[in-house]
Amino acid sequence: MNKELYVEWQHVGADVTHTCERCSATGISVTSAIQDLKPTFAERGIDIQYKETVLQAYQLPESNKVLINGKPLETYLTNAHIVQTSCQSCACIVEKESAECRAIQTPEGLYESLPTDLIRQVLTMVADQMDGRPVSSKGCCG
Repeated sequence: MNKELYVEWQHVGADVTHTCERCSATGISVTSAIQDLKPTFAERGIDIQYKETVLQAYQLPESNKVLINGKPLETYLTNAHIVQTSCQSCACIVEKESAECRAIQTPEGLYESLPTDLIRQVLTMVADQMDGRPVSSKGCCG
């Protein structure tokens, strides 16, 4: 029996090409990481289920969020926390002069969009946990 690994990308805007620049980059990274890992995970009996959720403009503080098995990606990172940073692209989408967009701050730096390698590392860590493989109690990627 295969295990299910659920990935959800949440953002404002209609789709990956009609969202803010940062969210768009994250969306491309998410789909790329999933495509990279799907064959390997299938061999391990893990099916990746992907969902894209379009948020309303008033939900902007939650935009650019990746959930893995229902948990925000940043919960899997060491010493990470959410910050809001200025995003002119979001301001255009919500038709305001200025807006702030969700970003992840780690000791290694600020992620205004999430890179494919980071997403791939977290997905692999979660898959390892699903398989009962040892994983550092500190999380990963930092």
